[in-house]
Amino acid sequence: MAKKIPLACGECHRILDDDQETCNAHPEAHCTSDWAGYVVILNPERSEIAEKLEITRAGNYALKVNIR
Repeated sequence: MAKKIPLACGECHRILDDDQETCNAHPEAHCTSDWAGYVVILNPERSEIAEKLEITRAGNYALKVNIR
């Protein structure tokens, strides 16, 4: 059986838990399984990547989210 691709928030790019359908931070945002790239931010205050992606909370994020 194929593994389900988790959803990513179209607003903040956070990858949602398997049982989530909406983003806690952006409940009105469109969430999709059409995303690419995966980055884990552990300490956003010290991360150059988090700064470039404007991420302020630790978590798993998609680098690119396609919203149609």
